[in-house]
Amino acid sequence: MTLVSVSITGPSPDWLAEHTRSLVDANLVACGNIIPAIRSIYRWEGNVEDDAEAYVVLHTRKEHVPEIIERTNEAHPYDTVQILATEIVDADPDYRQWVLDSTGTRS
Repeated sequence: MTLVSVSITGPSPDWLAEHTRSLVDANLVACGNIIPAIRSIYRWEGNVEDDAEAYVVLHTRKEHVPEIIERTNEAHPYDTVQILATEIVDADPDYRQWVLDSTGTRS
């Protein structure tokens, strides 16, 4: 069973907290670690933008990533959402098992 970290940016820590809670409630992720303030500089529609955002890192099973992407795109206020999944190459065995246990039974 492959574990992944999924990172998502959003307009505010409150928005990400609500979205993360919905994913935890659905047993799609074990947890989310929210960084409330980041600064994002990017090109959008021909302009260089400089905005305040928030960032979350979610811990889950690789098999849940497609549904996380789908739910995030449906709920997110952005037109194009930063959603990146990175496979975990190693983890503390107890933490790994907790993530698996927390995401095994879907509600």
